[in-house]
Amino acid sequence: MSKFFNVNGNCDSEIHYMVNISDRLYQIKKMVDAGQYFTINRARQYGKTTTLQALREYLKGDYVVVNLDFQMISNADFETEQSFVASFAREVLDNVEDIPEVIKGDLLSFSTAGVKNVTLSVLFKSLMEWCRRSEKRIVLMIDEVDSAANNQVFLDFLAQLRGYYMKRRRVSTFQSVILAGVYDVKNIRRKLRPNDEHKVNSPWNIAADFLVDMSFSAGDIAGMLADYENDCHTGMDIGELADLLFAYTSGYPFLVSCLCKLIDERVAGSRAFPDKSSAWTKEGFLKAVRILLAEPNTLFDSLLNKLEDYPELDEMLRDLLFKGKEIAYVVGLRSIEIALMFGFVKVSNNLVLIANRIFETLLYNLFLATPAMQREEIYDAALKDKNLFIENGHLNMKMVLERFVEHFDSLYGDCGQKFYEEDGRRYFMLFLKPIINGTGNCYVEAETRNRERTDLIVDYHGEQFIIEAKVWYGSARHSRGEEQLANYLEHYHLKKGYMITFNFNKKKVIGVKEIIVGDKILVEAVV
Repeated sequence: MSKFFNVNGNCDSEIHYMVNISDRLYQIKKMVDAGQYFTINRARQYGKTTTLQALREYLKGDYVVVNLDFQMISNADFETEQSFVASFAREVLDNVEDIPEVIKGDLLSFSTAGVKNVTLSVLFKSLMEWCRRSEKRIVLMIDEVDSAANNQVFLDFLAQLRGYYMKRRRVSTFQSVILAGVYDVKNIRRKLRPNDEHKVNSPWNIAADFLVDMSFSAGDIAGMLADYENDCHTGMDIGELADLLFAYTSGYPFLVSCLCKLIDERVAGSRAFPDKSSAWTKEGFLKAVRILLAEPNTLFDSLLNKLEDYPELDEMLRDLLFKGKEIAYVVGLRSIEIALMFGFVKVSNNLVLIANRIFETLLYNLFLATPAMQREEIYDAALKDKNLFIENGHLNMKMVLERFVEHFDSLYGDCGQKFYEEDGRRYFMLFLKPIINGTGNCYVEAETRNRERTDLIVDYHGEQFIIEAKVWYGSARHSRGEEQLANYLEHYHLKKGYMITFNFNKKKVIGVKEIIVGDKILVEAVV
């Protein structure tokens, strides 16, 4: 059977194209060898289950591995100790082969839900006896450990795990405990309703920090593409495609695999890309990005639902995206911790940034598509003019700027400085959206976003446009901005760039002009 890119469930290297994670497994095994208790907490579809499945195979030569999935235990089974112990026992019996007969007998008796007086204490005494009898040390791994985190029985179970781990020098217990889920054990209170916080009756201060990077590097992605290329012989530039995949996803495993799957199965064979050779190009990649962002998927649904659940998260993301607000990372700040936990953001140089370009574009599309935003007159003006900007399939960005200046000055010319600083860039993106919608996407380069400057990158039909949106702070700083944009164009191998300056000086000259900086052409608009 030929291999394929997988985005549903666990990945298997025998049938799926996947990144080589052997180095990560080696790092995790060192933690297991050291007898550590830790959590692998990452956002949804970040490769946790795949890692645990591979880790089970990696460890089984040295350890007995008890690998369980709490999603296989129904919520009803968490309601009483008796029902939980029965389900837990059944899961162990179904997933572990080398169980001593006496322990197997205990688990079989526990697995009958009608047995009375079966408590967590009874279960753990049997498990510890198993640890004592086993020739190999036992490693307990539990996936989706937070699936019933708002239940007292679950918390009591964790308390027992903690208690026996703390006594590991005096009693036989698990060599290592690995819990995987979105929520860190130390952060489990995030899942509790406010009136249930009394359930957290002990700090989970024994969990070791899990510092293994589970994102994919460009090198990791290149290795996967090389495996694919050996089978399919597309002639792709592996380095270029790996760099593009990393640049847009920051190595988020689901997004990498999803884009590869789209290129392989949907872009290739389409009218514009009739074969795999034409699909595995920059243009084919950008087509896959457009498809990904145009359709719902389980990851996007999960992310966007969190914006309704956590209003402070919604507010923080809007500040990051539209106001150029620099948000310093502060340990324990609720909005930041939530955003990190669910994968919306990352921390770089102690600043909070949107996690990747795909998420950024997704959020821009969402926030700019609200009825309130689309009732704005600037959006309506672009919608009426949208056919003017496309010439033979190409986007005329200079004309976009000319019409934006005209409409913006007419609609908002009398507004004050605060409006320009906080809303000007947002209104340009709102003007741009109906023009490129369905054919192009835009995102902001994280490294240049601040209150003074934002570099907006637009992908349209395989072409890229760099537009620097900035606030006027005098001629000297404006000249430096022109030089910065010219250097930025060099990085993108482009000859022409665009600049929008929001100037609240009453003597400003409104309009669009072209200037030359070195060998670059800059189209500058002043509003």
